[in-house]
Amino acid sequence: MRQELMSLPKTLAEDVARNLVMVAKLLDDEPEQAYQYARVALRLASRVAAVREAAGFASYAVGKYSEALAEFRAARRMTGNSDLWPVMADCERGMGRPERALAMAGEPEVQKLDRAGQVEMRMVAAGARRDMGQADAAVVTLQSPELASHSIQPWTARLRYAYADALLAVGREDEAREWFAKALEADQGGTTDASDRLAELDGVEFVDALDPEQEADDGLKPVAEPKVEEAEVEEAEVEEAEADAELEADAEPEAVEPAVEELQSDEEPEDAEDEGQDDDAEDSAEGVEPTKAEARSEDQAGLPEKDGDDS
Repeated sequence: MRQELMSLPKTLAEDVARNLVMVAKLLDDEPEQAYQYARVALRLASRVAAVREAAGFASYAVGKYSEALAEFRAARRMTGNSDLWPVMADCERGMGRPERALAMAGEPEVQKLDRAGQVEMRMVAAGARRDMGQADAAVVTLQSPELASHSIQPWTARLRYAYADALLAVGREDEAREWFAKALEADQGGTTDASDRLAELDGVEFVDALDPEQEADDGLKPVAEPKVEEAEVEEAEVEEAEADAELEADAEPEAVEPAVEELQSDEEPEDAEDEGQDDDAEDSAEGVEPTKAEARSEDQAGLPEKDGDDS
């Protein structure tokens, strides 16, 4: 790659190199950002094979298989080697063409691959078999000397994992568990989730004690609260209900009395007028002095009674 970049002007070569470094740095953890850097490098130096290859892997990482296949083909034309053949076949799978991927597994280019490339091609072919509904054939495709080897290679964990997954797809759970364990044993770089698959088969559920979201939820909870007896709780609820009832009772007369008075004034206007007249008559009677006859009767009522008739 360095030799290819040296053919570019110095400033341009430095810009392209910086973008390619960011692609390599972000490809695994931040594929979307890696893709953006790859597009920039591609605009700057589309005739550099290393740039086309980097753009292909960035597109592949974000699931843009058609773009990735185009970039890989361009890089292959520029270099003339077949190293990208397995990932090109996998792009065919991603585009929904497993038959084409399986056909590529039988092409002469596969014989030009090194051992690691041939293992990759075998895994792609097994995946194409499963895509076509040929689960048993996928298991057979992965059975190879590399799978039976006890030596640990960079591709060993992934090959064993693919075989275990294929076994599980055909219902051979015990064998699948055995091969997931072997994949975990060979997975020194943590490239697979074999440990999670084993736990799933064993019915074990892991809880992340350092989960920041869980810690945030725990931080919202009180550390400790005093326990209250049930009787005290019920008493508090009763007092609260009584207080609410008193508030409602205090508020009702103010709201109800004007309405009642209005209804009474509408329904009994004549009675109210008669009562007003009676009240006026009583008030006028209280202001009149008693007559002489009434005064004599009152005087007689105050005299003692005679024992007999005067006559």
